Order: sequence, then structure tokens, then C-alpha cells
Amino acid sequence: MDQKGILLESGTNELEIVEFKVGSNKFGINVIKVKEIIQPVSVTTIPHSHPNVEGIIDIRGEILPVVNVAKALGFGPSDNSREEKFIVTEFNQLKLVFHVHSVSQIHRISWDKIEKPSEMYQGLESQITGVVKIQDEMILMLDFEKILVDINPESGINVEQVKKLGKRERSTKRIVAAEDSPLLRKLLQETLDEAGFEKVEFFENGQDAFFFLQSIVAEGRAVEDEVQMVITDIEMPKMDGHHLTKRIKEDQALSILPVIIFSSLITNDLRHKGQMVGASAQISKPEINELVQRIDEFIL
Repeated sequence: MDQKGILLESGTNELEIVEFKVGSNKFGINVIKVKEIIQPVSVTTIPHSHPNVEGIIDIRGEILPVVNVAKALGFGPSDNSREEKFIVTEFNQLKLVFHVHSVSQIHRISWDKIEKPSEMYQGLESQITGVVKIQDEMILMLDFEKILVDINPESGINVEQVKKLGKRERSTKRIVAAEDSPLLRKLLQETLDEAGFEKVEFFENGQDAFFFLQSIVAEGRAVEDEVQMVITDIEMPKMDGHHLTKRIKEDQALSILPVIIFSSLITNDLRHKGQMVGASAQISKPEINELVQRIDEFIL
């Protein structure tokens, strides 16, 4: 896969998605998470592993787990095994392989074309983070982090890490946080509250967070008196975290705010994208302990 173009750009509020199928449904994964797409190879089964994990494979000397996406989503096996593919990914500082029924094409779209899932089927346990319409068809954006946490809860945000920092008094500080996943919003709220940050204003996407910050300025209030920090995910409908950071840093009244990007997409290959838009710091999920310590550095 040639990722050169999308890797060199930052703050455009665009992404490329790999379209794949499981059953009759079409799903999407951000190209940035994809290392390569390969034909299925022999999988070594691991006794007593999670039911959604098929086993492990060896890719050029790396031993990687294989996740059966159909099983994770409650679908049956493929009707055509010859079309099946392995999607090799890297996020959350982990490499793993997703087994899907087929891979079709790559689309380049704007984040503002991705709609938030309806509350009728979203909820904390939803594995869908967004819906995009392309040529009268719907592509569902899968929450791969949620699939991973279901298999290995230790890969998620862990409040116990923050408790080790001891009792803290941070209740006067107000933080704006943009995170589209309901589950991660809940976990982030719990851990930041444990860290002493009780005033955290959560938004489901970068656009809503930016409009909120703009409203403070529009009302004639000094933003630094109202908000001391912005934390943002990268992958979000409407406006992604890189574009949010860019808009904040380009706004004279808002640029004083420190912005920490807290995302599963912080890798050596992609760190330059956050630097290009002026992020104060970039921290990979689920390193909540490091996040709290960096917040302290910037606003205390």
C-alpha cells in the first residue's frame, strides 16, 4: 500500500479508509493503521486463548496474533474463502492481524462526511464509531480499539495507574476533551477524576470542541481563564484531532491553549503529523499515567 501522500499531510481533516467486507456488511479502517494486506496464511492455534483470537502467525520474523473479525462482530464464516484477507495493523503500540472476508478498495474522504452512529445503536458497547455514505452505500467505521480491549482489557485505560500517583488537588483546572468513543470517554473521565481533574468538558468530536472554545471568545471571556488544556483523540467524525489542533493554534485567541493529542495512532512514522499542526505533546493510548504527568507539566 502506498501511504506516502496521506502520511505527509496533516490537518486537512481528511483520511483514507480501506473498505472491507464481513458477511454482507461493508466496513472501514483508517489507512494509517494498516501496515499491509496479505493473503491468509497458516495460523497456529493457542490453547485457551480468547474465542475471537484464531491464533498466531509469523510475518518476517514477527509473531502476531490473528483476530477473527467475523466472530468478534457475531457474523458467520465467509461464503468464499478465496477472497479472505489478513489486514496487518499497528495501533495502541501493538501490531496485530485482522482476518476479514474480503478487501475491495481505498476511499479518500473528509471527516465531516462521517456521521456519528445513532444513539439507538451506539451506546457504550457499540463497535461502530461512524457511518459514511459512499455512492448510496453505507460503510461502517469499526472501533478496532474496542475489539482489542474486549480481548485484552489490559490494553485499555487503567485507572490503577493513576492511583499510584497519590492524592492530588487539581479541581480548579478545567480541561476540554474531544473523544468519540463512549467507552473511552467514560474511562477517561474516571481516570482524570481520580487524578484530581474534576472539571473535564467532553465532546464527541473536534468540531463541537472547537465551537465551544470559539463561544468563549465570542462572549468576550478570556479563554485561558475558562480552559487550561485541550486533550484530543485523532480519529473522530466531523473534525479530527489534527485539524482541531491546527484550528486552535491558528486562532489568535485560542493559540495560548496547550493541546495534547492522546491517540492510538501515535507512532514513530506518524508523530510528525502532530508536530506539523503544533501539538504540545503526543501520547499513545493507553498511557494514561504519562498523560496525567504531561497535563501537570503544562497547566500547574
